[in-house]
Amino acid sequence: MNVSDSEVIFAILAKAGYERTEDMAAADVILANTCSIRDNAEQRIWSRLELFAAQKKRRPEVLVGIVGCMAERLKEKLLDSRKVDIVAGPDAYRSLPALLEAAAPDNPQINVLLSREETYGDIMPLRTDRGGVSAFISIMRGCNNVCSYCVVPYTRGAERSRDPETILAEARDVYERGYKEVTLLGQNVDSYFWKSAAGNTDFADLLESVARIAPDLRVRYATSHPKDISDKLIETMGRYANICRCIHLPVQSGSDVMLEKMRRRYTREWYLDRVRKIREVMPDCAITTDVIAGFCGETEQDHQDTLGIMREVGYDYAYMFAYSERPGTLAARNYPDDIPPEVKNRRLTEIIDLQNELSLESNTRDVGKTFEVLVEGPSKRDPSDLCGRNSQNKMCVFPAPGDTDIRPGTYVTVRILSCTSATLLGELV
Repeated sequence: MNVSDSEVIFAILAKAGYERTEDMAAADVILANTCSIRDNAEQRIWSRLELFAAQKKRRPEVLVGIVGCMAERLKEKLLDSRKVDIVAGPDAYRSLPALLEAAAPDNPQINVLLSREETYGDIMPLRTDRGGVSAFISIMRGCNNVCSYCVVPYTRGAERSRDPETILAEARDVYERGYKEVTLLGQNVDSYFWKSAAGNTDFADLLESVARIAPDLRVRYATSHPKDISDKLIETMGRYANICRCIHLPVQSGSDVMLEKMRRRYTREWYLDRVRKIREVMPDCAITTDVIAGFCGETEQDHQDTLGIMREVGYDYAYMFAYSERPGTLAARNYPDDIPPEVKNRRLTEIIDLQNELSLESNTRDVGKTFEVLVEGPSKRDPSDLCGRNSQNKMCVFPAPGDTDIRPGTYVTVRILSCTSATLLGELV
């Protein structure tokens, strides 16, 4: 989401005459686009502000801005730090040129008003993917779920969907410019809904429309909410080969007690039913997830339930974190953060160790198979190798042929010869 937002910001500022640079020493304006989902993300930004302050000390005219969720959550605290000249929330990006015009080291500016209408649907993002292979397209903003641990509804506002015609226009534009993959983004894409005189459009309808733009345009999306993922969506995915066989389905916990306290609004059995439906329609579909260790009041049995559901589903990959209390959330107001850090860390380590086993098992099952891989470019570890992802979003690495120049954005067929828990290793077929 932050990459997508940054591309919108770049487009807005470019229209106002600003030119992007990655050389901080040459910048007149330094902006940090921020996340508030976890405390460590915010702590990194506070550390970055020290780096920005060093630039301001050498060049007092430099303006420093914090934009995004941290700007929305901390507001005046950022200005009070005297290290920030501009604070702009996720719905205030259009005001950035005016804020920059008015700002000065002794005259900070702030706009953190949330909107029920803003989707930036009329703004064509300024793409940052140098390879021109994969593009992010935001289809909605905000969230109405109000999970008890999550700060997103307070920093990004109420859920609102974007006009599907603007989404399709953006997808066609990136395809015509040579991109071979789009990822549709939303806090909960399953909730996407657009009502118009021409008829209603839900997420399955939108996904199908994007997939029909071109058979060689891969389509991904993130993120699905288990309480909302429908049979219609799963069956739509099954009908189109260019809709990638990968669903990110955050479970957070395998315990019904924890799920209720988290306000996830589904049960363990409901979740497993959705997994069964996915496997029935798309046996080759990868399922990835998010897991929280040590949520408020989590017992050892709750933790074992989480390990159990991980084994039962057999996740291909997971994002795993120890619970981090976020100020202002329902959990922070209602539940004590009562799991000792050493217990959280031990449980998180057990979750990570198990997922490493599951990822290795998943990748081992792919040895001997062939996959269509979308080439992203040279491998970071060895530039003589190429890398790219298959439909299941697994990274594949293979030797580059000496007699052929395979450019990013090319589809190739790769036979998998071996693997690690993170990577499939193969050869061109």
